[in-house]
Amino acid sequence: MTSPGTLAVPPAPQFESVEEERRHRKQRLAGALRVFGRLGYDEGVAGHITVRDPGEPDTFWVNPFGVSFGRISVRDLVRVDSKGDVVEGTRAVNRGAFVIHGAIHERRPDVVAAAHAHSIHGRALAALGTPLRPVVQEACAFYDDQSVYTDYNGLALEEEEGHRMAEALGGNRAVVLQNHGVITVGQSIEEAAYWFVSFDRAAQVQLLAEAAGTPAYLDDEQARIAHRQFGSPRLARFSFEILWDDIVHAQPDLLDE
Repeated sequence: MTSPGTLAVPPAPQFESVEEERRHRKQRLAGALRVFGRLGYDEGVAGHITVRDPGEPDTFWVNPFGVSFGRISVRDLVRVDSKGDVVEGTRAVNRGAFVIHGAIHERRPDVVAAAHAHSIHGRALAALGTPLRPVVQEACAFYDDQSVYTDYNGLALEEEEGHRMAEALGGNRAVVLQNHGVITVGQSIEEAAYWFVSFDRAAQVQLLAEAAGTPAYLDDEQARIAHRQFGSPRLARFSFEILWDDIVHAQPDLLDE
């Protein structure tokens, strides 16, 4: 039972083996990529989501280079080691994916998954070089939990650039890459993917509200209350499961192995 005022959010799933957890993570990764494709986050070869392998956590699974988010299935995913070499899978990996995500996974052992894409509203916010403001309650999931990376050095193809981005992320769950895009991270693939979707939607609201006038931003105390509620990793994970159920129902081939 739950106490009054408590949401009945189911606990995270438990696994009986590494193989079972690996399959779960790969399925959710493929589903997250399909969701991103449905939401229009893909653009050419840009964008990637990664999740640590539960058996060899110094490696991670990622979408292959040059495959549309909307066409990704479990069988397409590749596993990359700490040197950027593909150790499982038959396709190439995006160099930028390894540079950015490799640095984040190395610097943040608490991060199980990371998401980066060039969404329209995320990039519009990045063009302003500003973080999300507490304009609506959902945006407060990132209140005092985000940063801005103000350097721009072209395509992230050198490992030093990835390390600078990871340093800018710090201990936060999101970083705005000025003139580039957004990265979100989480303690599960579900969490990282949902934070990206939530961030992009909040960015859209902020851009619309600020273009229309002067928003009634939440004050610090209100924003902190909303952060405790809307910034719950457990709620983010469960919120992604709703997106997962919908995309699997509509596109069951994403589970093909």
